[in-house]
Amino acid sequence: MSKLQASIVAGKYKGKKIDLPSLETTRSSKVIVKESYFNTIQFDVIDCTLVEVFSGSGSVGLEALSRGAEFVYFMEKDKAAFKTLTKNIQSLGASNCISIYGDSFVNIEQVKKELTQKSSKAFFYVDPPFSFREGMEEIYTKMLEMLSSLPPEIVELVTIEHMTGLELPKTLGSLKLKKTKKFGKTSLSHYIT
Repeated sequence: MSKLQASIVAGKYKGKKIDLPSLETTRSSKVIVKESYFNTIQFDVIDCTLVEVFSGSGSVGLEALSRGAEFVYFMEKDKAAFKTLTKNIQSLGASNCISIYGDSFVNIEQVKKELTQKSSKAFFYVDPPFSFREGMEEIYTKMLEMLSSLPPEIVELVTIEHMTGLELPKTLGSLKLKKTKKFGKTSLSHYIT
């Protein structure tokens, strides 16, 4: 069976291939969705910190590093996906990042603490497994609680990639919904403080 791959779209790693984990465990962000995200943040990505929650292959965070992000936190709990993520980071030679293995709902506390200590704001890209997958029925509820707990002083922008049919709240803690963009079955919702 041939490996699934994607390419970095722009920046210093442009054209380089990254491996994608098996579709049974993760769902890779569509190219059009990723392009829209980077069109939204544009040059703000340069020298920024990005947190990719539920990273999978790391395609969003690696794209951000390619485009000049200063630092990326990757968070992934699926063992096979984490292995792919680690391999992708190594194959690109990306050093200004950290990959955190385990439950994102637990590990977010470490990231919040580090960002607070550094007085650093971050872009959060959150792409949870779709809730119809077995064992994931509560994923959106838990994700919304997690995002509501983010201190406003560490948030530049929160972007959630989600099923288009899902109605997200207008506010999450100190976050306010700025806009939602639809791409067929997938949507991106952007929250600001």
